[in-house]
Amino acid sequence: MRAGPSRYDDTGDQRVTSRRWHTDRLNPPNRLWGSNGVTFGPDGRLYVAQFLAGRISAVDPASGDVDVVVEQDGPVQAPDDLAFGADGSLYIADLTPGRVWRRTPDGTYTLVSDQVRVPNGITCVGDRLFVNEMRMNGRLLELFPDGGEPVVLTGGLALGNAMQLGPDGFLYYPHMIGNQVWRIPPDGGVPELFAEHVDDPVAVRFDKGGVLVVLSRGPAGIVTRIDLATGARTVVVSGVVGLDNAAFDAENRMYVSSFGSGGVTEMHDDGRTREIVPRGLSGPFGVTVDLRGTVYAADHYRLASPGNSGEGDSSGVVTQELQTFVHGITADDGLLHFASEYGDIRTYDPVRRTTRVRVRGLDEPTGIAVAPDGALVVAETGAGRVVRIDGTDATNVLAEGLRHPVDVAFDAEGRCFVSDDRLGAVLRIDDGEAVTVAEGLGAPQGLTVRGDELFTVDTRDRCLRAVSLSTGESRIDAENLPVGLPPGITRADPALFAEGMPGSPRAFAGLAVAPDGTLLVAANGEGSVLRLTAAGGQRAERTS
Repeated sequence: MRAGPSRYDDTGDQRVTSRRWHTDRLNPPNRLWGSNGVTFGPDGRLYVAQFLAGRISAVDPASGDVDVVVEQDGPVQAPDDLAFGADGSLYIADLTPGRVWRRTPDGTYTLVSDQVRVPNGITCVGDRLFVNEMRMNGRLLELFPDGGEPVVLTGGLALGNAMQLGPDGFLYYPHMIGNQVWRIPPDGGVPELFAEHVDDPVAVRFDKGGVLVVLSRGPAGIVTRIDLATGARTVVVSGVVGLDNAAFDAENRMYVSSFGSGGVTEMHDDGRTREIVPRGLSGPFGVTVDLRGTVYAADHYRLASPGNSGEGDSSGVVTQELQTFVHGITADDGLLHFASEYGDIRTYDPVRRTTRVRVRGLDEPTGIAVAPDGALVVAETGAGRVVRIDGTDATNVLAEGLRHPVDVAFDAEGRCFVSDDRLGAVLRIDDGEAVTVAEGLGAPQGLTVRGDELFTVDTRDRCLRAVSLSTGESRIDAENLPVGLPPGITRADPALFAEGMPGSPRAFAGLAVAPDGTLLVAANGEGSVLRLTAAGGQRAERTS
């Protein structure tokens, strides 16, 4: 099974190996791991900030070839927007740690500022550098790469983002909260509201003709064009979910990125699109399947269904709903229950397309399962607990004092199991006490039960482990799984930043069993869902 190039394996030659399971992918690996800020460089390539991957790539618009130019083990942690200066230097808004970097053409890094909170939108005007903050009451500042205190042009931004100088000499920037576009002279002055009632504006750009182009971050992929002289608007719906940024080449062709599904897409004035780099999954970090066999992935920014050929983008992934920072997920009785890195537990109805928040304020909830009595059971990773949420949304603790619980599962007898990736063990909860079922493992995360066997994804050893519930014996069932950080990368997961919003997602390789007994792995190292079918056509009843 050849996977194709990905963040995890740039050769495309690595294979999952197993004697007990046939392995295939429900969707191809993601070639471009997330896409946020985009800008053309002096070499004619499109440079792409990949916030989720913590790196920057350059894309050839003609061939779609992707080259990594800033790796994720360097000083830049979470690049979100980019701009080139007059001397060819690349300026980088490093959102999570609150830094702005300069990378000279010879590859030398200089810290321009660490005084900007949640830096996002960044642009150059000749040899001048401007950046804004993606927070409530954020600021728009001029920075001085060669030294000097930042100058605040204005405050009061309601989540700033991608901005640009217009042909009239004003800096234009969005208020993501409030659906507005504002402008201000680059030398300072009173900010002016330019446009209201713009759909979810995430980026403002100018085409080569001087027309203002506003991208929407919503599910429809709306693009609004505004004539500066008359204020006349045209609106198109592209279908690119979660637009993030745009750049125009010398021939005025527009290329857009998507925070929701990554990739790079050429977009025409009428909304027609052509994929340059296919979109794909940003994780996934959790996976589940309902009784009809529909697979759902918890993909950080969205709920998605991989493997639906002919629908969605070219990778066959359908976006079900944009959701914030979703990880663990489970399906039950027509509903989807999932954990958010905000600390929420939510229930989503795919038919009515409604979301109900069940619990708030949990400390890093990750894996989630449905107990035999219908209650939700959650691994509250940051608190070292397993908690139960009943039908009235009352919460009680099933076990505490655990080291780092990440997933939960139930067997046919209703016993609750939990994986602990720092303890290197799978535990069973008996009357509030954690009893060791299997130990000496690497970093077990995703957990599920199939018949009388418990399976877990070991992200340290990149393997699938099976544990007999009757004998306690364990074995390795599949190896070379593309889970966890890519080989050779040691970057730790970033912490939550000061504004209370998660940075890059915490690692979690989820696992589920389908009604037909196949196993599904959230291959978060490459952006795919793996399907493991028992060799010889063996079947087992789904348990958890």
